[in-house]
Amino acid sequence: MAFTIYNFLNNDDVTILAQAGQFQIIQWDRDLSVMPWTAEQAYFAAKMDVRRRQLVASLDGAHGVTLQAGAMQWTVGNVKATTGVTSAGDLVGKVIRGAVSQDSIIKPEYAGTGMLVCEPTWQHLLLVDLAKWGGSVVLNDGLFLACDSAIKHDLQRRSNFSSAVAGNEGLFNLKLEGQGIAVLESPCPESEVVYIDLHGEELKIDGNYALAWTSGLEFTVERSGKSLIGSAVSGEGLVNVYRGTGRVMMAPMQAATSYNVLASKPTS
Repeated sequence: MAFTIYNFLNNDDVTILAQAGQFQIIQWDRDLSVMPWTAEQAYFAAKMDVRRRQLVASLDGAHGVTLQAGAMQWTVGNVKATTGVTSAGDLVGKVIRGAVSQDSIIKPEYAGTGMLVCEPTWQHLLLVDLAKWGGSVVLNDGLFLACDSAIKHDLQRRSNFSSAVAGNEGLFNLKLEGQGIAVLESPCPESEVVYIDLHGEELKIDGNYALAWTSGLEFTVERSGKSLIGSAVSGEGLVNVYRGTGRVMMAPMQAATSYNVLASKPTS
């Protein structure tokens, strides 16, 4: 390649956490880009492993990358961005998928030779090999960050309309199909992710803890008990139910709603 990058991947504060295919996940072990009045917050955040992480993709000319809209920070080399729209019908399909899900309508695709770097995130980044999920996986809302551009994007409909209404969630989830690597923004690190394989059984989860699941599983939202009285007695109410044969990736706890880093000196 006709470019050289200094003080990035070889920076003393950068650790490569994981890599698969054309993707690398890096972590900034120390956050030195702080002001005096935010240094204390940054110090204790680092002690709790709250660190900036970035996704890096190496493009070889043969495989492109599809990103969540707005995720790109910088590229170098002969890297071209497109909308990923191949036809009028494809555009209509993307508009419909965006309208019925909490996903961006257009996801830009980057192809060529060079390097692509995503915006830093405080979330954890997970590499998911679709081959280990039977070539098809369904994602919970807001988790998608990137994937190989050969992977097809589709929608997985809830098993019944009432489950979406009762759970106060959308009727559709993003489904990825094909071969390649997908990257998720997760509230927990890979070391804490719980995997549950179902063999004709059912899994009930009280809360929005599932990150991804095999597309062949039946997914509904139901009362925890057989009756309203039973649900009231159990204290649980509605639960997410996954039935059939497949795998569920689950976070052990729900993350805080936000993590705000002070951007300016507080006024006195």
